[in-house]
Amino acid sequence: MKQLTKAEEDIMQILWQLEKANVKAIIEEFPEPKPAYNTVSTIVRILESKGFVDYEKAGKGHVYFPLMQQQDYSNQSINKLVDNYFQGSFKSMVSFFMKKNDISLNELESVLSEINKKDKS
Repeated sequence: MKQLTKAEEDIMQILWQLEKANVKAIIEEFPEPKPAYNTVSTIVRILESKGFVDYEKAGKGHVYFPLMQQQDYSNQSINKLVDNYFQGSFKSMVSFFMKKNDISLNELESVLSEINKKDKS
């Protein structure tokens, strides 16, 4: 899977939220100062070439939609993070974030409880 740049990921976040949008609608979702139309249009075409979005004709323009689900991209990104920075060990990653973010025992127990719920379903 190809990785997204920060700008590409920002646009994908908007497309995942809207599900379908033209360039103008994507721009409207950005905070001020809004990016230029040509900038967003170029990034959307890059996302299309990378296989992340496709489009359908709408009058004279295009309406874009994601080809990859947000959950799938998130899973692949997390796996790459774990592989590249924690030698494939989720335990090492969790330990790192616990130390760096001063996670309390209650918070850790809450996370473990959520994991156990998912394992049972």
